[in-house]
Amino acid sequence: MSPDTPAEKVRTSTGQVSRVFGLETEFGIQVDDSTSSLDVVVESMELIRCFLQRDFVARWDYRLENARRDMRGFEVDELLNDTDETVHLQKDRARKIPLSELKSDLIIPNGARLYNDHTHPEYSTPECLSLRDLVASDRAGERILLHCAQKRTEQRSDGTVRLYKNNTDFDGHSYGCHENYLLPRQMPFDDVIQALLPFVVTRQIFAGAGKVGVEADRKADQAVFQLAQRSDFFEVIASVDTMTRRPLVNTRDEPHADPRLYRRLHIIIGDANMCEWATALKVGTMRLILQVLEAGQLPSMPLADPIGAVKSISRDSSRRWECELEDGTPSTALEIQQRYLDHARSLAAGRDEETDWVLTQWQVALEALATDAGQLVGRCDWVTKKWLLDAFAEAEDLDWAKEEDRAWLQSQDLEYHNIDPHEGLFLLLEASGDTVERITDDAHVERSMVQPPADTRAWFRGEALARFSDQIRSLNWDSIEFETADGRVAVIDLKGCVDEDTAAIFNVQLDRAKSVEELITSCAAAQEVRADAKGDAHGP
Repeated sequence: MSPDTPAEKVRTSTGQVSRVFGLETEFGIQVDDSTSSLDVVVESMELIRCFLQRDFVARWDYRLENARRDMRGFEVDELLNDTDETVHLQKDRARKIPLSELKSDLIIPNGARLYNDHTHPEYSTPECLSLRDLVASDRAGERILLHCAQKRTEQRSDGTVRLYKNNTDFDGHSYGCHENYLLPRQMPFDDVIQALLPFVVTRQIFAGAGKVGVEADRKADQAVFQLAQRSDFFEVIASVDTMTRRPLVNTRDEPHADPRLYRRLHIIIGDANMCEWATALKVGTMRLILQVLEAGQLPSMPLADPIGAVKSISRDSSRRWECELEDGTPSTALEIQQRYLDHARSLAAGRDEETDWVLTQWQVALEALATDAGQLVGRCDWVTKKWLLDAFAEAEDLDWAKEEDRAWLQSQDLEYHNIDPHEGLFLLLEASGDTVERITDDAHVERSMVQPPADTRAWFRGEALARFSDQIRSLNWDSIEFETADGRVAVIDLKGCVDEDTAAIFNVQLDRAKSVEELITSCAAAQEVRADAKGDAHGP
């Protein structure tokens, strides 16, 4: 095998369990100029099917998923839905469309998951170890879905399909952008929640996507420009539900790894970012905070009212972003973020280039937000969006206090997130010159549309699909079920492939295998060797 094979080039020197992470983004869907009423469920399903170059084949294996199992040690009888979702579910019962077809659930060759999440398309990045790979994979999802939207438009007899990487429709509905991080199982989950609350509540000052007006509270001042799109929609601190009484942290226990050793931290408070810098800083700071938590060095700063603080900080036009700690001490979002940063710097400064980038940019962000937020145009979404909207309002002589003018501003707010490069305000700004700071480049994004990150198990999943698709019966994040030429069924278990070393071993076997049969045999042998080397009777 050539030494240039991606699996051969990955770093395998750490010998430590790496913190894989990923993003899930739900995209809003519209059909403009259509003369027929839009069934968003069917439209989203058909859009996902547009990815395929051949007849649709369901591949996702749901057997290992249990959305009702809670990390706090119990299982709920049912998941709660909001009124709109309940109506859609009732309609689904009458559609006579199989669930597998309705969801159109796919793993695609770049290792990502693409599916219809009922009323909207959802793209889940492959597992990543580097922020550049994550950002590139996230941007790749935009372009993949854009191609689907363009193809779907060609299929329709009327109407243009448009997709928006935003989190609200300004009519009371919210679309999510969720983060996922690998955590050791032995960390008490309640401790994790309490330690992270001040961080996730206040990070919107640099990670928010910006929003015109207020939803879910018509008594609030509607002339306000908020930091974050999602802040209006959260009601509780932690819950297994996501569709109603939305929690800051979701407690669903689906680790997508060995459940005896790991859990998946599922953060659902957070906006979908257009700025690459904001995406990288949002995930990079969280990764550092988790390292500080595991080291037992995280400061204790419990908030008096986390849910209230989420909303008040987002809506604070003064940009003082004041809040109160549990002991009655007044504080600000800037002060809380600075304390987190100081502890992260003391633990991790100088560790590697990427960590130092996060620490440096985190400090840059806090200093700019304290003095002149305009310095973050092209890096922070809410600052960039506000800058564009202010220019639009001045050019069109619009008044934020007037409802009819605010409707114009909300339409431009939405267009900021349009993923069509010929229409989307952010993408047009990005293409115009040097205003927008890139973390990746177009070559990396284009490569990430078809190629998984080489240093995680996503490489194995994506490449197996690309090479042996006809012999794959089903797959999910942590296993692939093959059918051999003689009709045998064999499963390659990837639950242990969460560290670089183990992922590299499996990835190399795939690169070398000339057939599914050879792959199954070599992976089984590699597992045994790995288990012996680790002295672990359970294997990798």
